[in-house]
Formats: sequence, C-alpha cells, structure tokens
Amino acid sequence: MFDQTFIRGAIARSAETQMDRRKMLIATGIAGLGVGAAALGSAAPASAAEAAAAAPAISDGSVLNFALNLEYLEAEFYLRATTGKGLADNMIGGKGTPGGVTGGSQVPFKTPAIRKYAEEIAKDESRHVAFLRGALGSAAVARPAIDLQASFNAAATAAGLIKAGGTFNPFADETSFLLGAFIFEDVGVTAYKGAAPFISNKAYLEAAAGILAVEAYHAAIIRTNLYNLGLFDQAKAISIARESLDGPKDLDQGLTRDGGMANIVPTDDNGIAFSRTPGQVLNIVFLNPKPVKSGGFFPAGVNGDITTSDNSVTNAPVY
Repeated sequence: MFDQTFIRGAIARSAETQMDRRKMLIATGIAGLGVGAAALGSAAPASAAEAAAAAPAISDGSVLNFALNLEYLEAEFYLRATTGKGLADNMIGGKGTPGGVTGGSQVPFKTPAIRKYAEEIAKDESRHVAFLRGALGSAAVARPAIDLQASFNAAATAAGLIKAGGTFNPFADETSFLLGAFIFEDVGVTAYKGAAPFISNKAYLEAAAGILAVEAYHAAIIRTNLYNLGLFDQAKAISIARESLDGPKDLDQGLTRDGGMANIVPTDDNGIAFSRTPGQVLNIVFLNPKPVKSGGFFPAGVNGDITTSDNSVTNAPVY
C-alpha cells in the first residue's frame, strides 16, 4: 500500500495550493483520514516544495516497477498457456530477488478463436514486460518467484469452484483457462487506473494509459467468452472471492447485473471503470486480505519499493 508518507508527497508534488491538495485528497478518497489532516492541517508545510522535502515521494520508477511485477505474472500465464514456455532469460533479470515459475503448460485449445485471443494477449503481455524494462533501464526489477499452481488451487477453493484439497488447473482446458484468466485479468485494469494519479511524468502517464487500454481489451475478451459460455455462476463466485480480499467496499462485479443485463465492462453508475490501490491489488495477488508481503501468485513477494498489501487506508475508487 502507498503509506502516508508517500501519499503526502504525491499530493504535494501534484498540487500547488491548499485547494489543489484538498481536491486531490477528495479525489483519492482519503479526505478526513489522518493523512488528510497531515496534508491540510496547519502543521503542514507551507509549500509543495517544502512538503516534498519533508515527505519524499515514491518515484514514478517505483510505480512502473510495481506494474512490471504484475506484467511478469500475466506474461508467464499467457505465454505458458499458448506456447508451453515462459519469458526468455534476457527478459527476467534485474534488481531484487529473482525467482522461477511453478506450474503452467500449453492449453489444449479446441476453439480456434479462443486460442487466437490467448496468443494475442500473450504477445501483448510479453511486449508490456519488454517496454517497462526498457523504460526503467537498469532500475528494472527482476521477475519474482511466481506460482501458477498452488495459487490457482487456493483461489478456486476460496471461490467455491473446488472443494478444499482439490485441484484447479487453468491449463487443463480452455474453459478452465478462461476462468483462471478471469481470476486476475480485471485486476490489471483497476491497478493501472488506481496508480495513474501517482505518476508525475506525462510520458510515463501516457504509456500507462495505453497499457491500461490494452488490459481493458484483454479483460473484455475474457469476460465476453465467459459470458458466451454461460459461466455466470463461476464468474460471480470468483468476483465475490476477489471482493473478500480487497476490502469492505463493494467494487468487483460479475458478468451480469441489474436483473440479468450483460456486464462485460464493470463500471460505476457514471459508466467509469473503478480503481484499486496498489495495496488492494497485492491483497488479491497475495490471496490474503491482511497486510502481508507475500503469498498466492507471488510466494516470495514482489520486487521493488511497493511490496506490502493493505486495504485498510481507503477502498474508495480514484476518479
């Protein structure tokens, strides 16, 4: 989770006046919390520069490295599903503790269209990894240890798709593959949107917006195929399981709503996609609603500066 020091610094570097800071606090859903009082109170530094000096902000590079961890996960999942192999050796090194990948195999697709969709997504995700690594240069983090086996068993058990002690293999067939992808595909969209307000460099922000758009297309492909297969109950169960991890506010959505209306694009009442904080994202990929540093898909944690899950500060979407 972005801690209070980071949030104060982010607000300071993004706002020139007290009114700007107040608007930022409201927009990020933390007005009224301790950090809000610290940022707006009389004890706060008089200028944005002084605030930034008093509370150094997490850099854009830290945000991009957080995203890179997620892209490693998605790339490994889709590459292994479509080719049986993961990222090349020259795409996984960097700062932090490197790790291997457990599980994953080529899916015996029967529907040509679903196989083609998966291949396209795999290509996009591997390019995201390459792009972020290129943008970060020597600051890029290494691929952390990734679990594509026990993690899916735990997630499927939590969703009620299998009984405790059972096995859910998302690589066994195309239906299981779609359900497996749905477990974390929406998370990438909400992660990029939630991180966007904290990126100060416009070039990086534009790139992140572009990746967000691609992730949204991917999520829509997965949701559409699940809808066409009539897997409403399974998707709803996964949505509820994700919701149990990222805090009490009801954000997640299944494939239908409002009495059976199609819900390919999960949005709020204004038709806007919702956001998750980095802490909430880590709650989901760690498969743990508590503040922890590892678990689930990342058994040894993620690399970089943003490493701890925590949905306790705010569950309000960032618009």
